[in-house]
Amino acid sequence: MTDAALTEIPLTTLDGRPTTLAELADGAALVVNVASKCGLTPQYTGLEQLAKDYADRGLTVIGVPCNQFMGQEPGSAEEIQAFCSTTYGVTFPLLEKVEVNGPGQHPLYAELTKTADDAGEAGDVQWNFEKFLLAPGGQVSRRFRPRTEPTDPEVISAIEAVLPR
Repeated sequence: MTDAALTEIPLTTLDGRPTTLAELADGAALVVNVASKCGLTPQYTGLEQLAKDYADRGLTVIGVPCNQFMGQEPGSAEEIQAFCSTTYGVTFPLLEKVEVNGPGQHPLYAELTKTADDAGEAGDVQWNFEKFLLAPGGQVSRRFRPRTEPTDPEVISAIEAVLPR
């Protein structure tokens, strides 16, 4: 699949509107599978901070709810939206709940998981809050495993590297 095709994969927003990565992110994007009842859920704070700090330079954080890891995102779209906005003040776009691994894997994640992490490992998403950084134009630049905090210097450096000065 070409980079342009990655940005054209049909997606659906949490409120049910059809979209694509090209429509959601004008420049770079950080795509993260999220969950409301996970030990890593506080990462929403860092994701929202990145969304605010880098919006003017062209970064869009995109949250993708997923219930595949110990049922940690059981809510409806309305419950997810309410939790994210009231608990963490999330303003970045959220997509509908999808599967990131297995036979029901969403086509977006079928492409994203071809990217290796810094240890050279591609394949399945390990857990909630795995992060994929897409450069402007849609090519996957970096993959960060779940325990890497959104505000980790390594993530910040990677974001800075793909954004215009």
